[in-house]
Amino acid sequence: MDIRAAATLALTRDTVNGLEVLLLQRTWDAVFLPGYYVFPGGAVDDADATCGPWLDGHDDQSASDVLGLEDGGISYMVAAIRECFEEAGLLLALTTDGDELPGDHPALGQGPDALARGDITLAQLCEQHGLILPLDRLAYLSHWVTPPGPPRRFDTRFFVAAAPADQTPAHDGVETIDHVWLTPAQALADHRSGRRLFGSPTLRTLRRLADYPDTRTLLAATHARPPEPDSREPWPALRDGQVQIIEPGMAAYAEVRKLDPERRGIARCQIIPGDPVALGPGVYRLTAPNPGVMTGPGTNTYVLGEPGHYTVIDPGPDDDQHLERLLAFTSGAVRQVLVTHTHRDHSPGARRLAHETGARLLGMPAPDGPAQDTGFSPDQVLWDGQQIATAVGTLNVLHTPGHASNHLCYLLLPQAMLFSGDHIMQGSTVVINPPDGDMMAYLESLVRLLDEDIRFIAPGHGFLIDQPHAVVDFLTTHRLARERKVVHALKTHGPASLNDLTPHAYDDVPTAIHGVASRSLLAHLIKLEADRRARQINGVWHLID
Repeated sequence: MDIRAAATLALTRDTVNGLEVLLLQRTWDAVFLPGYYVFPGGAVDDADATCGPWLDGHDDQSASDVLGLEDGGISYMVAAIRECFEEAGLLLALTTDGDELPGDHPALGQGPDALARGDITLAQLCEQHGLILPLDRLAYLSHWVTPPGPPRRFDTRFFVAAAPADQTPAHDGVETIDHVWLTPAQALADHRSGRRLFGSPTLRTLRRLADYPDTRTLLAATHARPPEPDSREPWPALRDGQVQIIEPGMAAYAEVRKLDPERRGIARCQIIPGDPVALGPGVYRLTAPNPGVMTGPGTNTYVLGEPGHYTVIDPGPDDDQHLERLLAFTSGAVRQVLVTHTHRDHSPGARRLAHETGARLLGMPAPDGPAQDTGFSPDQVLWDGQQIATAVGTLNVLHTPGHASNHLCYLLLPQAMLFSGDHIMQGSTVVINPPDGDMMAYLESLVRLLDEDIRFIAPGHGFLIDQPHAVVDFLTTHRLARERKVVHALKTHGPASLNDLTPHAYDDVPTAIHGVASRSLLAHLIKLEADRRARQINGVWHLID
């Protein structure tokens, strides 16, 4: 799949409420991010490179230098201005006298629709009306490449600029169906409540904008510190003893880059149960031999420490082979065993490992339920915010209920590595299975991770994950988008039972997993009930208008 060059422009204005940013809602028929709120933007067009005579503030060399490109930087900046004009009706341009375009300038009435139809190019519009595009008013904010998976992929440069003071935005009614000015804090609150949906790049941009009190301060800081050039390029890795090239976005990419920064092709891009992998100083992963649909390549056990003093996180299932490998790797010198939660693929091995080594068991007691390892009884019950000493540094305990009420994550402070258990998994979203699973608690637990200094996530299943805040943004947006789909299913097919709603709320997943999906659907419905947006009567769910 081709990755298209694209540009996005965040326009800001200063109000009594603080800095506000313009956001547009995409049509519900859009192939990419339907119904989401976004900044104006779109693909770079060949005609964008023809605006040279009407540009000011940059030539292609200086624009490319800012963007970390060899050439073509001008096209990204022009595309940002053009797409903003087409989608929002705001044109960042000057008259030949150097004045901003007034709201009644004839170019504003002529341009957006004509540009969108292809009847005229931006260069021709500038020539007809004597307009100058002030590229130096765009500050380069960030770079985002759509990861593999979506039907369309974009290599997008994000810019920010002050909105033209005398112009009024208007969504085009074709690609966008609503527009709104919001402070970044308001937008983020709307996201958390599910009122509006934002994609990961938009959320990350909103958080960055939220740090600034006004446009002047924002632009000064952004011009002074443009982002570093993106170095996410294909990387060599080992599979079955042979070197192959893996692409950004593939499961093993972050781990391979971390373990093989010199690109020697020595890091594996496959997980082999039982083979220890050094993830950092004194941090090792041994994967249990229990691969499956719900466990991926198997449950990851993490060993922290040095000879004579080891801490083990999540010994996994009660498996003889896995236990023997753990004992051999540590020479039996395990001082403490921690569990993230007591589902049967994570904690049953803890009792045997503790018995064989004399280690202390740490975690939270198991709640009732058939999926729980109810025999787990910790020697020490952990609590949120507690710190645990290990031979490689302090672990900070984070209580993260949602997938399980007793779920804990452990943050290794010196390496900023989060052992996430099943709170965050690689390659899939976790099942939230009531009554112990709680969707509202899960979303709240995800959001709290944004306040932590995390560089890598070491999940209960899969490879190391980088860009943790982007991962959290993706997961929260995914859940909130599903919640919106549940509401739509209730509106169009309700009142209905859980079983009747499942094929409508999860029509995008194979029917073979609808049984599992129905448990997460129930979690969504319970959350909607708590939000007073739905109610259950005799097993039938009703939408509350």
